[in-house]
Order: sequence, then structure tokens, then C-alpha cells
Amino acid sequence: MFQDLTRRLETAMRKLTGQRQLTDENIKETLREVRLALLEADVHYQVAKGLVARVKEQALGQKVLTGLDPAQHVVKIVHEELKQLLGGDTAELALPDKGMATIMVLGLQGSGKTTFCGKLARRLQQQGRRPMLVAADIYRPAAIDQLETLARQVGVPVHTDRDRRNAAQIVKLGQRRARDNNCDVLIVDTAGRLHVDETLLQELNDIDKTVPMDEKLLVLDAMTGQEAVAIASEFAAKVGYHGVVLTKLDGDARGGAALSVKEITGIPVKLVGVGEKLDDLEVFHPERMASRILGMGDVLTLIEQAESRLDLDEAQHLADRFAQGEFTLEDFQRQIKQVKRMGSFKGMLKLLPGLGGGALDNVDVDDQQFVRVEAIINSMTPKERRQPDLINGSRRKRIARGSGTNVSQVNKLLKQYRDMRRMMKQINAAGGLQEFGHRVLGGGH
Repeated sequence: MFQDLTRRLETAMRKLTGQRQLTDENIKETLREVRLALLEADVHYQVAKGLVARVKEQALGQKVLTGLDPAQHVVKIVHEELKQLLGGDTAELALPDKGMATIMVLGLQGSGKTTFCGKLARRLQQQGRRPMLVAADIYRPAAIDQLETLARQVGVPVHTDRDRRNAAQIVKLGQRRARDNNCDVLIVDTAGRLHVDETLLQELNDIDKTVPMDEKLLVLDAMTGQEAVAIASEFAAKVGYHGVVLTKLDGDARGGAALSVKEITGIPVKLVGVGEKLDDLEVFHPERMASRILGMGDVLTLIEQAESRLDLDEAQHLADRFAQGEFTLEDFQRQIKQVKRMGSFKGMLKLLPGLGGGALDNVDVDDQQFVRVEAIINSMTPKERRQPDLINGSRRKRIARGSGTNVSQVNKLLKQYRDMRRMMKQINAAGGLQEFGHRVLGGGH
């Protein structure tokens, strides 16, 4: 997400590199590039114009901070302005701790509403809540089928009524059923349209009157750019809602909707969909997103993903095995499974500082390599996994045939494993990881 914008902003800021001070002339040239970068990212022109004006006023009106060159000074100002533009503080879902919490999901057809309902149910389930899904789309049987499938995948109940033609009554009955099933969150998937129309808006208002909603979330397709902002404005004027959900943010290199919607509507982005898996839903943190846009990475999100997706006891066990020099190919296989839980490896790398924009464009990060490595290890006998030195030429051929790979790929894996073992011995000989790092960084005697 924002890949093109990140690249353009980095290019713009480089124009100030080497400058001794900020002047009206050099800041004007840089901000012209910033404005063009924002417009090409499909940011609303009024939003782009306002941000550039505020940055210029601050850049020329403030003394450059000690320890910062002009380029760093402007980056600091742009970061703060982007953060405010994106909403300032993180906007959490406002759900009551006691009683039944109600959430209505609205938006146009094709925006990703139904998929989001499944992701939200998974997220709330992981937080200890007991959600129930309600299919309130009375026009598209396929939407009901999809919600039922998602409910099975997440492992939550779903209320459907294919015969009833009143969406508000379906939701009312769903609420009653949720109470009977001891559920504490009702997630209502409403009907969408190809465009905003009066029938849709009236139906949403009827549902809200029948079952008052704690949260009304508007789902927008980030790939529609400024059209998404226009839709957000229309829904805000005629229905009202509490927060925006941006879907398909991982597929939009521009991301202008995220930068425009809060400024235009005054309603914050609360959640973002960043992939196709049910776990690919994130809280929208304006400060972290501003850092990503400026190529500063987002280490906090990476840490949170690790904490929520990894088996920490298993990770500690593997770390202990590594520290003791007892790491086998079986342990290596378990480590791969841990890494795969984190999602795309390239996606993880992009959260690290300096690897946004186009930094990884020419880097070959093939997640299928993990699949091949697992296939090779699975084709070994338990004894071979624990004692890889037993694997001779004939065994390598057998393993290659069994895994659908070739001998050179088997050799490559075994070499990587031997290199890892060698590094473990060096670390242990140096007195542990801390002492080893001290020596490598030049602190040894």
C-alpha cells in the first residue's frame, strides 16, 4: 500500500538533501513534488492543497531543530501533518463491555462488506467475545451463502432467513437468537447496491431504528480512490456512521482514500483490510500509517502481529533449542510454520524502516520457498531429520523424488542447515547471543 506515494515522497525530500537552510525557493520546489505525489496517489485535491500549505507555513516559520538537516526537518513536519490528516489518534471500536454489542456493516456492492464481517467476527472472537453474524441482505442469495461459509470458517453462529423480505425484522430475530445462544456481539451484514439509492438508505435507517447500533461501519474499497470519498460523504449525509473500514488496501499502491476520507467527512478510519485471509484485518493507527508512507516502517505493527499470531511458548522452546546447540531439521520445520503464520514474508519486510516504497521491488522474496523446504523435510525419515549427517547421495536422490524437487535444492537446504549449526557453535563459544553480538560489532578484546 502507498508504494508509489512513498517512492515519490522520498524523491521529493531528496531535493533538500545537502541544503544548509530552508528557503522559500527550495521548499517551494520540494512541496510542488509533494503535492504532485499526493494527487497521483488519488488524494483529494483540497486535502493535498491544505497539507502542502500547512507544511510550508511550518517549515519556513520554525527554526530547524538542532541535530536535523533541512530535509529531516521537513520530513518531521510532513509526518505530523500526515498523522493529523489520517485522523490523529487511533479510533477504536466503541463497544459496550456488558450486554449485547451491535455492529452494522454498510457499503456498496463489491466493497468487501461480507468478507469484512467474517474478519471482524474472527478478530472479536480472538479478543474473547462471542459474535453472531446476521445476513440482512434480502436481495442477493449469494451474499447469504458467502456469510454462511465465512461463519463456518470462523466457527461462529449465523442467523439467516431466506423467506423473510424485511431486513429490519431479520435483524430483530437475529438479536433474539444471539441472546439465546449467549452471544455478546451482533454483526449485521446489510445489502449493498451498485450505487447509493433511497431504498438502500431507508432500509439501513429502518434497521437502526429497530435494533439501535453501537457501531455503524462503512466499508469502502480503497482501490476506488476518490470515488470512495464521494460515497463516504453521501452515506455520512444521509445515514450517518461511526467509522470507516478500508478494504483491499494491500492491492492499492496509491491509497488516496485513506488520506482523504477523515479530512472530507470528519469520520475516522477504524479498521483496514490488508489481505485475503481472515486474520488480515488491522486497527488503523494514523501515526504508524504516516510512518509507513514516509518509508519509516512500522515495527509496532510487526510486533503486534507476532504477538497475536505466533505460539510464544513454541517460539521460546525453539529459541532455547537454538541457544543450546540442539537445533534439528525438525526444529527448523517448526520454525518455518511459525514464520508462515505471520503472512507474506515480503509484507513483513515492508514494515521495517527503509524498506517501504520501491526498496523491495527487485528483491526476490518467494514465499513458495517455505513450501519447498517443508516438502523436502517431510520426505526425510525421522532419523534423517534429527541426524542430517546420515543423508548421503542415494538418500538425497530419494528425498528429492519424494518432495518433487531436485538434488541441488536438497543440497541447498542441507548447506543452510549446516551454516546455521556452525553459527550456533560460534555463538555458544562466544558465551551467548549478547557476548557474540558485542564481539561482532567490534567490542571484543
